[in-house]
Amino acid sequence: MAIPLHHVPYIEADLFGQSDAVGPVARRVERRLEEILRSERGRWLAERDELAGLFGALEEAVLGGGKRLRPAFCYWGFVGAGGDPGREAVIDAGAALELLHAFALVHDDVMDGSELRRGRPAMYRRLRRDHQRAGWTGDGRRYGTGVAVLVGDLAFAYAGACTANLPAESRWLWHELCLELTMGQYVDMQGAALADHDTARASWVAAYKSGRYTVERPLHLGASLVGLNEGLSAGYSAFGSPLGEAFQLRDDVLGVFGDEAVTGKPVGADLREGKPTLLLAFAAERSGAAGAPILARVGAPDMNEVDETRVRRLFVDSGALAAVERAIDIRVQRALRALHEVDVTPAARDALAQLAAAAAWRDC
Repeated sequence: MAIPLHHVPYIEADLFGQSDAVGPVARRVERRLEEILRSERGRWLAERDELAGLFGALEEAVLGGGKRLRPAFCYWGFVGAGGDPGREAVIDAGAALELLHAFALVHDDVMDGSELRRGRPAMYRRLRRDHQRAGWTGDGRRYGTGVAVLVGDLAFAYAGACTANLPAESRWLWHELCLELTMGQYVDMQGAALADHDTARASWVAAYKSGRYTVERPLHLGASLVGLNEGLSAGYSAFGSPLGEAFQLRDDVLGVFGDEAVTGKPVGADLREGKPTLLLAFAAERSGAAGAPILARVGAPDMNEVDETRVRRLFVDSGALAAVERAIDIRVQRALRALHEVDVTPAARDALAQLAAAAAWRDC
């Protein structure tokens, strides 16, 4: 029997401070991130004051917004395993996840050539603009891209530092999480290059590029701070794996049909980049030869707004959009059924149900 999803409270897009499942965790993680960056800024500016620009960009990437879902999943995975809510190790793990996310977003924007992030110019574009406005010598495009890569690298380095004192099992999970994210990103880029509309690839990318490091691995990471047994690991995977895929599928839908003023990202960018999403794979399956000329424009260097409109219409008319919405619903139902069977504290179960709603039915 389907779990009545309308009984799961929806969490608004502005999660920071809006939900008991996210707000208190987000505030603690935010303070930890501020402490780390303030300390490191002071240490390095004592060496070279010109490093202020690098740290300013890093602070923008890390503290400039975000839903803080990953630290929340980590925290409630920890509490669900019996962890002490006041323990600081879980906040360090949450800070590591946010720094890793900042790294991924900055590098992703460079790789995809994205124009916007959180309603502002993408990091590499903002840095290129700064170079041009200052009248510095050299190629502003190369400067912007190069410094953005360094900002991402710095975020990744500090993420690793946050995990240095965690238990050995937690550090192993962190290592796997980073590898999975990298492999997912590569397969995503390769799929775009090959114009591969295969559903198997799209599902794999949804799991590895975003789903695992958003939900499943943060749950494992949190529980590992207490002691991750085989039963709890399997239970968290049964909940986190389908929910992580639902999270990425929602991201795919928003990338094509979202409101740019809400998402803060260019709507249609996934189409212009030829991303191998399940939405695209379903459309290819359902439209057949009739839809092929329209879908052939996806990822084309000269793809225009007329092409995008035609692709969106095809997604709707072919039933691809409805199929993805059903896929999201099926995965969330599966996750919630699994959550009902996981041996966690009642508070953690309630919080994870709220987070499931936030991950799957968000609008940004």
